[in-house]
Amino acid sequence: MSALIYLIPLALLLGLTGLSAFVWSLKSGQYDDIEGASRRILLDDDDPDDDDDDDDEDRD
Repeated sequence: MSALIYLIPLALLLGLTGLSAFVWSLKSGQYDDIEGASRRILLDDDDPDDDDDDDDEDRD
């Protein structure tokens, strides 16, 4: 029973820490653009033709 004296406040402190981190992330805009990252990963910004140009010069 004496362990509950330490465990209950520790659990409340950890819960409040997690809740405050979640509220901070909401206020800082972490969840503003949910779909943007999922679409950005599908875009290919690299141009594959640029890499092949160097190889063509070596073959000539």
